[in-house]
Amino acid sequence: MARMTPSEAFVETLVANKVSDCFGIMGSAFMDAMDIFTPAGIRLIPVVHEQGAGHMADGYSRVSGRHGVCIAQNGPGITNFVTAIAAAYWAHSPVVCITPETGTNSQGLGGFQEAEQLPFFETITAYQVSVVNNTRMAELTARCFDRAMLENAPTQLNIPRDNFYGDIDCEIPKPIRIERSAGGAQALKDAATLLASAEFPVMVSGGGVVMGDAFEEAIAIAEALDMPVVNSYLHNDSFPASHRLSTGPLGYQGSKAAMKLIAKADVILALGTRLGPFGTLPQHGMDYWPKDAKIIQVDCDPKMLGLVKNIDVGINGDAKAAALALLELLKGHSPKCLANREARLQVINEEKDAWEAELSDWTHEKDAYSLEMIEEQKAEQGSFMHPRQVLRELEKAMPADVMVSTDIGNINSVANSYLRFDRPRSFFAPMSFGNCGYALPTIIGAKVAAPERPAIAYAGDGAWGMSMVEIMTCVRESIPVTAVVFHNRQWGAEKKNQVDFYNRRFVAGELENQSFAGIAQSMGAHGVVVDKLEDVGPALKEAVRLQMEEGITTVLEVMCTRELGDPFRRDALSKPVRHLDKYKDFV
Repeated sequence: MARMTPSEAFVETLVANKVSDCFGIMGSAFMDAMDIFTPAGIRLIPVVHEQGAGHMADGYSRVSGRHGVCIAQNGPGITNFVTAIAAAYWAHSPVVCITPETGTNSQGLGGFQEAEQLPFFETITAYQVSVVNNTRMAELTARCFDRAMLENAPTQLNIPRDNFYGDIDCEIPKPIRIERSAGGAQALKDAATLLASAEFPVMVSGGGVVMGDAFEEAIAIAEALDMPVVNSYLHNDSFPASHRLSTGPLGYQGSKAAMKLIAKADVILALGTRLGPFGTLPQHGMDYWPKDAKIIQVDCDPKMLGLVKNIDVGINGDAKAAALALLELLKGHSPKCLANREARLQVINEEKDAWEAELSDWTHEKDAYSLEMIEEQKAEQGSFMHPRQVLRELEKAMPADVMVSTDIGNINSVANSYLRFDRPRSFFAPMSFGNCGYALPTIIGAKVAAPERPAIAYAGDGAWGMSMVEIMTCVRESIPVTAVVFHNRQWGAEKKNQVDFYNRRFVAGELENQSFAGIAQSMGAHGVVVDKLEDVGPALKEAVRLQMEEGITTVLEVMCTRELGDPFRRDALSKPVRHLDKYKDFV
């Protein structure tokens, strides 16, 4: 053992876990450790708001496959982490949230910036620990890093501020990484037999394919059976979009081709996905999930097996190892589906072609409200574009190897139909937590992890207001990204509910904002207003060029009509009922 301070033990444990970047705001509560970050090779990237730091750690983790780390001052600095850590939890990101705390000698007295910090994160982390004895600093720090990787989830390391000081004898633990198995032998055999008996198998490729580095194995098993592949909701990067068997994403505003094909399935291989409820709801007027299909579910978390959908075979295993094992087992079978290969491939191609043609022709929304808004805006000053046409032009102009993050909201959700990727670790969304203000800070963290890749954030004007201050972080810290802000002057996703359920009684949904391009310029970035369709692609290409060649951050303010796509879900609301006379007209 070596003699060192707890601060040195803490920092050396970060080094042992290959931490080179962390995100946060400096504070006196951890200043003794922060003082030696630089000689340890650790860069603390100062953000504008701690929520941004948590999202940056999430984005960093999702691109690199390593830990993302965030740290801040005790009390209010830590409470600002909560939303971002919840988003990371539902994205299964191994983020280590370090929460310095009020000193042990004054806890419970209501001192400055005091709070009980562990309860805030109890349901959104896989592991929490407080360093109540400074001699255990390295041990407990290491355990947080180990558990984050083991559980594919955030962990919380809580450190009373006085426990950074003192003298201890300490050994720095080596990181523990557990090799995951393919799953139970009998379950794998049953799955292979079921796949071999299928006449129209379909694979759902989920986030576990990305996190488990199972991209090539997913391709291999799809090709072995020539089965169509659908992406699970918001995992558009879990199978290469250009592959002949790729049919696009399920879920809200997803691919009709994917939905129509999975509706035909007699056997579904759900590889690395929990089959979340929001990603399998009816969409485009189709209740597409097959009622009689046999389901094989592969997930590294046994608690996810059969949780949402009834399954026939559950495999508690790693997506990569399980795919390899199934491929080997299938060699001992004569898959029934290979006899009708040509007919199935024809159906796959027909559905894909039909969906592409529909997307190309789908220039604007066609519901009554949207058509009225389109006509109304023709008389307004300025030029406004149809969101779907904008999204199509952005899709065409996307650079190779791009990383894209999307916020929550109406236009961003419609974007699900237009975002295609050929490489994993390329697409980041707030998943089922669905918080606004996610896209910009997340893509900043992704860019730190992969500076060689183009980084683009999509946000609506409402969500953009929550995180646009992090443009200052981009400029100050030389982290160039490109942001596309869809400026339609409204909270579109919620306003759609007021259209459909509340007789167009609009409350608090209008957003008359200043120019976001102008605000970006005031923060030292490049800002461009785009209001002509022919300028969308060239503007994106130039913004990416500035990012990659000159290190310049650009905000593209894209002026859009107020038309609205389908709501998130129609089953979550109902027409209002009023009993009091004063409200009788509000139905």
